[in-house]
Amino acid sequence: MPSSFHARRGLMALAAALVLAAPTLQAQTAWPSKPVRIVVPFAPGGTTDILARAMAPELSRAFGQSFIVENRAGAGGNVGADLVAKSPADGYTFLMGTVGTHGINKALYGKLPYDPQKDFAPITLVAGVPNVMVMNAERAKALGINTVADFIKYAKANPGKLSMASSGNGTSIHLAGELFKSRTGIFMTHIPYRGSGPALLDLMGGNTDVMFDNLPSALPQIKAGKLKAFAVTSAERSAAVPDLPTIAEAAGLKGFDASSWFGLLAPAGTPPDIVNRVQQETAKALASPAVKEKLLAQGAIPGGNTPQEFAKMIDAEHIKWAAVVKASGAKVD
Repeated sequence: MPSSFHARRGLMALAAALVLAAPTLQAQTAWPSKPVRIVVPFAPGGTTDILARAMAPELSRAFGQSFIVENRAGAGGNVGADLVAKSPADGYTFLMGTVGTHGINKALYGKLPYDPQKDFAPITLVAGVPNVMVMNAERAKALGINTVADFIKYAKANPGKLSMASSGNGTSIHLAGELFKSRTGIFMTHIPYRGSGPALLDLMGGNTDVMFDNLPSALPQIKAGKLKAFAVTSAERSAAVPDLPTIAEAAGLKGFDASSWFGLLAPAGTPPDIVNRVQQETAKALASPAVKEKLLAQGAIPGGNTPQEFAKMIDAEHIKWAAVVKASGAKVD
């Protein structure tokens, strides 16, 4: 009888524990129960936007819930990044971060509204891309500029006459141009935009002269003949445009490297289970033949590393870009 009584008490205690645990278990398994947003901290049309819109449908299919891209441009990506940093850590807001928001801006800006290392939970690198030096094709032809050497020669003979468009202060597009200026000793007026898309439109419209754009967003216009491409800014040539030399090759600038990267991040404190699930599904999508071939054709190299690997990469990028910012002399108050 006593053993039977204790058994019943044990079963009742177990049942009570399961009832109490049920909401927690349900909360863990129910995510996502509503649409999830991926914040792009730049205007539509640039590489950050292109990659976010490539990943959103893949994640929607994987989790059976809508992943919606939301553009929040401004201050070199800082507006959108700060929005995510201050969002609830509940798995319903992610950031398509960039080398600008999480590698460059901390060194470039006097004060950031967020801490790129402490305020985020890194998920995974989505892609790495080279930048490409481009001009409006008609303007390049009119000025007789066919190579990087021609460009440098013209800029030195005509100081202050050339303007350089970028996707915003602190972006790799901006810093690639600043590094080029400092390494070649030329001067160009920097004109920042709220993303690569509007900057490209003005470049093609003849309102600016040159841009060091991310390759995926510039490539369609290069292929269409609207932009004249001179060189890529990466340490090695790109498989998407193998005939283009690197800046180091074309201008004799040894060690020149100003590539870009893009990755998913969540607000700090986001449950590790959610972070790991998103990383796994993103990596799976990036490894799929359809997505992988699409990105490679655009000049992007698919990522998919672990949250821990991505966090270490971000730490290393801060050190690298702080040196680049210092060497270029660039600063934004």
